Amino acid sequence: MKRYLTVLIIGFSFNAVQAQGVNEALLYAQDNMNGTSRFSAMSGAFGAVGGDFSSININPAGSAIFANNQVGFTLSNFNIKNKSDYFGTKFNENSNTFSLNQAGGILVFKDANPKSNWKKFAIAVDYENTNDFDNAQFSFGTNPNNSATSYFASVANSINVSSSVLENYYYEELSLREQTSYLGYQGYLINPNQPSGYSNNVSPGDFYQESYIETAGNNGKVAFNAAAEYKEHFYFGLNLNSHFTDYRRITSFYEENDNSTTNGVKEFYFDRDLHTYGNGFSFQFGAIAKINKSLRVGLAYDSPTWYTFTDELLQTVSSTGYNYGNPPNPSLSNADPDSNILIVYEPYKLKTPSKFTGSMAYVFGKKGLLSIDYSIKDYSTTKFSPYDSYFRPINENMNTNLTTAGELRIGGEYKINKWSLRGGFRNEQSPYKNNTTIGDLTGFSGGFGYNFGNTKLDLSYAHTQRKTQQGFFDQGFTDGAKINSENNNFSMTLLFEL
Repeated sequence: MKRYLTVLIIGFSFNAVQAQGVNEALLYAQDNMNGTSRFSAMSGAFGAVGGDFSSININPAGSAIFANNQVGFTLSNFNIKNKSDYFGTKFNENSNTFSLNQAGGILVFKDANPKSNWKKFAIAVDYENTNDFDNAQFSFGTNPNNSATSYFASVANSINVSSSVLENYYYEELSLREQTSYLGYQGYLINPNQPSGYSNNVSPGDFYQESYIETAGNNGKVAFNAAAEYKEHFYFGLNLNSHFTDYRRITSFYEENDNSTTNGVKEFYFDRDLHTYGNGFSFQFGAIAKINKSLRVGLAYDSPTWYTFTDELLQTVSSTGYNYGNPPNPSLSNADPDSNILIVYEPYKLKTPSKFTGSMAYVFGKKGLLSIDYSIKDYSTTKFSPYDSYFRPINENMNTNLTTAGELRIGGEYKINKWSLRGGFRNEQSPYKNNTTIGDLTGFSGGFGYNFGNTKLDLSYAHTQRKTQQGFFDQGFTDGAKINSENNNFSMTLLFEL
């Protein structure tokens, strides 16, 4: 049975962010082109187009292009296929989920005074599921060199914790790194060396390993928007955004070996259940200019998002091996360190990078349009706080290994009577300098819509693909599977003019 304990972490023991890392920070720093079906079908290239609920989240000035009051909502199906390759062993894992992806409403106020330069005002509220976290990855194979017990040895050595602390303190009295060291020590995964330090308690050879990662939850945003049209040629807009997050990550790692029959670990399980929740704030402002009847250009700025998070973490180890406790004769025994405690850490903060977006659109009368957006974001500025000894290594890691990345989105629409045909292309550069830990994202999209008059129905399909190669652990044992992720998003939007 789980025991629940709220740990007040102060002073030298402050360690909440260590339940997170670079990978988790990027979950909130990267954008996903979720939104209305029209938006998805055109790969999100709406910065100079406007007139769509999701366009408000690219350029807030887009709401001033709406011609009348509207409400709308979008239902989406997300399907993710992860192809894993770990030392030549391949496996496919699929996940599938449905969600209310978008809902919004807008009121448009037209100035009846023909002498006024301000022709139109608009206020809007739009909710979007900016990131759906439902996903699963399974990898397995035989590692010819490395044991994951090296992770526990590396953590223990990095903080120079004494074996007397790991023997005489309760699990809940320790900092997170000390807790990880405790699991390795009490689980007989590592041995103390003399005069100091730790080594892993395995014999050299091959190691069969399995990693299962399951994530759930979502990251949502509510945009409160205001925009205005000036002299029928210029549009200006502002968003105040409220963000909220509920993220669950369950990991289970298993390792076994047949390297010895007299000493050391034969197999072990390491399970972690991390729950992160919190909220954040950001703002956006943008402008769109009509150069002539056909050509539009846009420019928008997204501020950093300032999040406040709380972590809840439960982690356990169980192991089987020979000669535990140094009995007179070698024997096979088990170890289950007492750590079945859900610990709630003090809140901490994350600041994601800001973003600039430049846009251009060419409108072919009432027949259609072609649109191009380009965004740029410096991921190296992502930062956890407060900035103490526990946060510093992660922040320095991001500052050193992450880089400025661009994203190109191209979309088009062609109208045939009451039908609209749409398509798009998207390319997002890797946030990593090495372009390997997380690779570039490429995608394409398509869809169609039908105008019933006061009601519109839009359908879309979007496909993206990205390769990653991330270690199962962040130190000591950094081997990991190569993952090729394919995302398929089917959406349906209903719009009602009021």
